[in-house]
Amino acid sequence: MVEADLDRILQAPLPWGRFAGRTVLVAGAAGFLGVYVVETLLRMNESRNLAPVRVLALARRGEALEERFGAHGSRDDLRFLVQDACAPVPRDEPVHFIVHAASPGTPRAFGRDPVGTFAANVFATRELLELRPSDGFLFFSSGEVYGLGNDQVIPTHEDAYGFLDPTQVRSCYGEGKRAGETLCACYAAQQGVPATMVRIFHTYGPGMPLGDGRVFSDFVGDALAGRDLVMRSDGRVSRAFCYLADTVEGCFTVLLKGAAGTAYNVGNDRAELTVLELANLIAELEPERGLQLRRESAAAADPYMPSPIRRGCPDVSRLRGLGWAPRTGPQEGFLRTLKSFR
Repeated sequence: MVEADLDRILQAPLPWGRFAGRTVLVAGAAGFLGVYVVETLLRMNESRNLAPVRVLALARRGEALEERFGAHGSRDDLRFLVQDACAPVPRDEPVHFIVHAASPGTPRAFGRDPVGTFAANVFATRELLELRPSDGFLFFSSGEVYGLGNDQVIPTHEDAYGFLDPTQVRSCYGEGKRAGETLCACYAAQQGVPATMVRIFHTYGPGMPLGDGRVFSDFVGDALAGRDLVMRSDGRVSRAFCYLADTVEGCFTVLLKGAAGTAYNVGNDRAELTVLELANLIAELEPERGLQLRRESAAAADPYMPSPIRRGCPDVSRLRGLGWAPRTGPQEGFLRTLKSFR
């Protein structure tokens, strides 16, 4: 399943030759999105007749890197860097591309460690930009930068902004992403760093964390365990759900073809579902299991900090202008996700 996804990403008509003989630093390499970025580059080395790209996989925990990439064994094109992304990166070899995907990404993490969430998006971003990569810098931002008051601007384009209350702890993520984007734009303008930003909307797929409080994560976890799906809301909130391979292909498109200092939405604008619709879709993917949907109240002690935004769907016309389009609908995507865990 994963190898098929990687091959499909590499089939995209992108200038993959730009990576030949270069070094790519991936911060947050053990995370859900970072893993697919690293695996795509390693797969390219195995399948393309190009000078190999060298991947520096950075994560805070060496055990996580071993768990994610240990199957590769010892290979010359992969090196682990075990450290916090906010710490200075060793400058013992040139770095040509940087992909900054190091940040907590779940509302439960925002409640547990708001300081670390903000730091990963601001202080780590500045530290990585200071490496001044010559060929490309990609910052993984989020649709949360659009804030509140934008529910009427659907699909949401890159120039539409709502507001965030900076005194609310929940803003650690959205404000952190906004500040990280501003740093990228400033380094592009003042220092000539070829920095681009991707505003990633809800993404699911193989390797996604299960049971982290996000509805699509919890629903998939329930389905895999053979449990009835539990919904802790009225089910009317809607989000656009994008399959992992499509999201990562979009990220590579921006890294290789995007304009410096520019942000691009990445998401599936044709896969907006309410929570109730999503729950029913996942329950019905494998009808022989007889899964049902039931409602429960959220636990009072749960640190999960839900978003007050009722509707989210990106306008991806800017990214489509670079030749990208999502290729996987939610029915196929969630079925592939379920099968990947078995």
